[in-house]
Amino acid sequence: MTEHDEGVSTLARQGSITFLGNVVNGILGFAIVMLMTRFVSPSVYGLFVLATSVILFMQVFANLGLPLAIDYFVPQYLEEGELGKAKGVVVQVTATVLVTSSLVALALALSATHIADLFAEPALGVGLLLLSITIPMLAIYNVLLTSFYSIKKLQYRVVMRDLVRPVVRFVATAALLLLGFGLLGLIGGYVVGLFVAITVGAAIFTYKAWHVFSADLELVAPTPLLTYSLPLAMTSVVFVLMGHVDYFVLGFFLESDDVGIYRVGYMLGSGLMIVFNSLSPVFKPLIAESRDDLELVERRFRVMARWIAGITLPITIILSLGASSYLAVLYTPQYAEANLVVVLLASAFLFNVTFGGPDGSLLQGLGYSRIVFANTLVLFGVNFFGSMALVPILGIEGAAIGSAIALFLVGGLTLAELYYLDRLHPFSRDFAKVVAAGVPATIAGVPVVLFVPSDLVIVVSLPVVVIGTYALTLVATDAFTDADAQMAAEFSPTLEKWFSIGLFGR
Repeated sequence: MTEHDEGVSTLARQGSITFLGNVVNGILGFAIVMLMTRFVSPSVYGLFVLATSVILFMQVFANLGLPLAIDYFVPQYLEEGELGKAKGVVVQVTATVLVTSSLVALALALSATHIADLFAEPALGVGLLLLSITIPMLAIYNVLLTSFYSIKKLQYRVVMRDLVRPVVRFVATAALLLLGFGLLGLIGGYVVGLFVAITVGAAIFTYKAWHVFSADLELVAPTPLLTYSLPLAMTSVVFVLMGHVDYFVLGFFLESDDVGIYRVGYMLGSGLMIVFNSLSPVFKPLIAESRDDLELVERRFRVMARWIAGITLPITIILSLGASSYLAVLYTPQYAEANLVVVLLASAFLFNVTFGGPDGSLLQGLGYSRIVFANTLVLFGVNFFGSMALVPILGIEGAAIGSAIALFLVGGLTLAELYYLDRLHPFSRDFAKVVAAGVPATIAGVPVVLFVPSDLVIVVSLPVVVIGTYALTLVATDAFTDADAQMAAEFSPTLEKWFSIGLFGR
C-alpha cells in the first residue's frame, strides 16, 4: 500500500474545484467567441485578437513577474506562521505593479498609432488606445489570482476568474453587439468583464484572508522577490509572446480574417489544457513546500502526470478526429479551414502539459526559475522562426506547425532537465497503461468520423464512443493505483469505492 500523501488529497480537492471552474469558464469562453463570430466578420474579430494580443504581451512587462512570487513565498511564510511577512509580500508586489503597469499603459497609448501602422490596420490604433487602460487592471487581476493560489483557496479564484468575469463579459458584449457597436462592442465587453471581476475578487480575498490582512505588516527584503521573479518575468514575456506570436506573424504576412480563423482553431486545440490549468495552480505550491523531499516530489509529479494524461488524452483524440465537425458546428463552416491547426496543436499540447506544462510549473516549484526562462526562450525562438519561415508558404497551417514543433521540443527538454537535475521522471508501468488505453479509443472513434454524414451527430456521438472505450480499457487493464483511489475520494465516495474494488482485485 502506497504511503498516504495529504498533498495528493489537496491536489484532488483544489484541482477538482478549479477543474469545474475551468469547465464553466471554457464553456462561457467558447460561447463568447461563438457570439463574436456570428455578429462580426472574421476580419473584425481578427483585429480584436491582434489588439488583445498586444495588450497581453505588454502587461507582462508591466508586472515584472512579481505576482509569481506571491504563490512561491507566501505559502512558505504561512507554513512558518509568519503572517506579517506573507502580508508584506502581497502589499509590496501590489504597490510595485500598480506603478509599473500604469507607466507601460501610458507608453502603449502614446504609441498605438505606430503599432497600427506596422500591421497596416488603422482601426487597430483605436482598439489599442481604448484597451491600454486594461494593463494596470490585468496587473491587479494577476495579483489576486496568485494570492488565491498562495492560500490554497481556489474556489474564490473560480468565482472571480471563471464565473464573474466571463458571465459579465458575455452579457456586456452581447448587449453592445446587439446595439451595433462592432469592434467597440468587443472591447467594451472585455473591459467591463475585467473591472467587475477585479472588484468582486478584491472584496472576497480581503474577507477570506483577513487573518493575513489583520497581521502587523512586516516588509520583506526585495532582493529575493526580484531574484526569483525577474527570470520568470522574462519567461512570461517570452511565453506570452510565444502564445501570440502566431497572431503577429499572421497579421504581418496575411489578412486579419486569417488571424480570426487561426485564433478559433488555436482556441479549440488548446482547450485540452483545462486539466493542466486546473491542477497547476495548487501543484506549484505543493512542490514548493516539499521541494527538499525529492521522493515526495516525484510521487506527486507522477500522480499529476497520470491524471493529466488520463483526462487529456481522450479529449485530444476527440478533437483530432472531429476537428472539422466541431469547428463547423460551434462556429460557422468558414472556420472549418482551421481543422489541421486543431489537430497539430492538440497533439503538441498533450505532450507538453503532461511533462511539466508550458509554463514549467514543476521547475518553478523546485526553484529553477532561470531554467524555466531558458526553456521559454527555446520555445519562443523555435516557434517564431518556424512561423516566419512557414507562414508565407503554408499560411495558417505553417503557424500551427511552428507552434507544435516548439511545444514538443520544450516538453522533451523539460523531461531531460528534471532527470538530470534531480533524477525525477513521471514514467511507470501505471503511466504506460494510461497512454496505451488511447489506442483502442482512437480505433473506435475513426468509424464515427468516416461513416457518420452529419457534423452535429459526430459532435454528439464521438465523445461517447471515445471516452466510453477509453474508460473500459482502463478498467480492463487494471490501470488504477492507490493514489488514484485517494484522489477519487476527494471527488466522490462512489468513485472511491469503485477504485478500491479495482485495486482489491489486484
